[in-house]
Amino acid sequence: MYAEFTVKDRWSGEDVHCAYQALIVAIATRHADAIDIKYLVNGKSVWIALPHPAWVEYHKRSGKIITDPLAVEIAGHYLKWAIESGEGGREMYTLTVDETLEHLDKVRQAYDTRVPA
Repeated sequence: MYAEFTVKDRWSGEDVHCAYQALIVAIATRHADAIDIKYLVNGKSVWIALPHPAWVEYHKRSGKIITDPLAVEIAGHYLKWAIESGEGGREMYTLTVDETLEHLDKVRQAYDTRVPA
């Protein structure tokens, strides 16, 4: 759903193409307790940082884990929201645990309401 998508920019009204490119453990690259997910947004690199403590909190609440594909969906959902709401335009976004879990819930709701093929 959110690994590759097109969304309208709130301010310009233009279509913005977003495509997932990479998932990197940020401890290794920037000594941060996060997972960095890279998207190409109209060809430019944009990073979404999801905090590691969100994995622990989600597991406490649900008994489930955040997989790499689910992390990509969470980041993509956030990126889509940011562009649609006018928050777009940055090179890096850092989410809180609560923001991460909020977007995870919205991804799960969207998945659960999809019409089966």
